[in-house]
This record gives sequence, C-alpha cells and structure tokens, in this order.
Amino acid sequence: MEARHYEKLDDRRVRCLLCPHRCLIAPGKRGQCRVRSNRDGVLEADSYGRPVAVALDPIEKKPLFHFHPGATVLSTGPNGCNLSCKFCQNWQISQTDLPTQRVTPGDLVALASRDGSIGIAYTYTEPLVWFEFLLDACALAHDQGLVNVLVTNGTIEPGPLAELLPLVDAMNVDLKSMNTAFYREVCGGDRDTVLRTIETARSACRVEVTNLVIPGANDADRDIDELSGWLAGVDPLIPLHLSRYFPQYRMEAPATPERTLDRLRLRAAARLKYVYVGNCSIPGGEDTSCPQCGAVLIARRGYRIRVVGIDGTRCATCGRTADITGLH
Repeated sequence: MEARHYEKLDDRRVRCLLCPHRCLIAPGKRGQCRVRSNRDGVLEADSYGRPVAVALDPIEKKPLFHFHPGATVLSTGPNGCNLSCKFCQNWQISQTDLPTQRVTPGDLVALASRDGSIGIAYTYTEPLVWFEFLLDACALAHDQGLVNVLVTNGTIEPGPLAELLPLVDAMNVDLKSMNTAFYREVCGGDRDTVLRTIETARSACRVEVTNLVIPGANDADRDIDELSGWLAGVDPLIPLHLSRYFPQYRMEAPATPERTLDRLRLRAAARLKYVYVGNCSIPGGEDTSCPQCGAVLIARRGYRIRVVGIDGTRCATCGRTADITGLH
C-alpha cells in the first residue's frame, strides 16, 4: 500500500519524511529501514501486514514494569529497522529479512481478544517503520477496548509521532547513550531525536526507558550520570531498565559483568525513583519499591511477579499511591 509522510520529487524519486534520515529513494530502491520502497514514483509500505512473529508475552518482557504488571500481551513486529546498531541483539530481523506471514489488523485484534491479552505490543524489531500498519491496528485495538504498546528506538519525526501517540497507551524507548557520536557512529542514528520522542511521549502515555549497557562503550560512571540526570529532568518517576549486553552482530566485546550493572543501578538510583536491571539475576534488581518508605511493592524473579506490598493502588506500608498503571 502507499506509505504516508513522503514527498514526490523529479525523475520519479521520493523523499521519505517518516524519520530524520529523510531517505532520498530512487525508483526501484528502498530506504534505510528496508521496508519502504519507491515503486515508480510512489513510496510503498512494503511490510504492511507482514509480521515476522506473533506470540503471547508477559508484559514484563517488553520490558514494562509499571503497566499492567503480570498481564500478557499479544506481541508482533516486522522485518526492518531505521537504525544499524553494531551491537543489535535482534539483528536477524532488523538487518536481514526473515519469512513473514500475512496478518490483518483485524486478525491481530481477534487474536488478542481471544487469548486474554490486554492488547497488542509492537516489538521485536522497530515498529515505527511499520507506521501505516500501526495506525490501522492501534485504532482498531482501541475500538475494541485493547491497549497498544510500542517497544521502540524512538527515531521518528515529530509530525508522525503526534499522529500516532493518541493511539498509544505505553511505550518503552531504547535510549542507547547520551553521546551523540556514539549514536551517529555505532547506531547510525540521532540522539536528539530520541530525547525529543521521550519528552513528547511522556505527556501522552506511560513511558519506560531501556539502556543496553555495553562494556567499554557506554558503561562509565559519567555515562549513567548524564543519562539518569537528563531523564530525571524530564521526570524522575520514569522507570529506567539497565539491560545486560551480550556479543551480537558486529560487536564482540564480552558480556556486561553483573557487577557493572549493579554499580550503575545504584548510581542512577540517586537521581531516579525506579531503576531496574535486566538480562541477569541480581537480588532485588527487578523489584519495585516504594520511593517514600522503601517497602517492596512488587517482587520479581524473571517474568514471575508477586504483588506483596500494595493495598488497592497504594503502598500498604505508608499509603503513597503506587506509580503503576493497571494494577489487577
């Protein structure tokens, strides 16, 4: 189908306006994301309705810890990505093309409704390059009382983001570094675009942020100090997930030591109320504690959770309202 957010130029060329790459695409060629192509002067959304996977996941896997804890969510995503991170943990679908299946927005909504999901998570690779499908599927999901979740790198222009946000209930944004050169040279992206996305989305939906901690690349104290300081300036209640890196794709640095994640978690917690570690098992590193009295509200081990310190929607110890959407 024809894509949105592009302009037609001379010689049947087109310029995509979905993300800051603003790819200039000649006839027969594709943009950097590999799923938007020029077909005789018309920009086509090639991946519309073509996911690489559809599965039920725990909401904690996204990761989202403050949005309907313990729920399951139907998860799906296409091939392609508008970044080219050398450390990509899902490079098989972001940087190459795996087989897809045909799924309509109606199919997804029917599956989510039938299987007891709270809604649909657009994830696995980069859902923003699936923009046209997102609009249709998210609108239909809302019509049926389901929620929409994005797990994204946040690389999108303000106009398309504003069009999409009214349909989004929660978002996890991958903030890879505060270093602009790191974004440009290692990820092929633009840091400021991602920061703007987080700031904009924060006023529209539940937002959580993930930072993949890579040894020798973004694991210094100053890195986490700058990142947590900026995020606290937006809202100190935004949860931050520090995720363990493993060697993948074009990066061969050893896996992140767990002691590094624990050190950075404690530093970030000086500025932020909720800091978690992922892809590893550190005692207490996934628990949600009350920022007022310190009592554990939700205990986690992997994707298993126990609500241990919440009475209704409040901390059972001090009465502070829990910063969690969708407590069951």
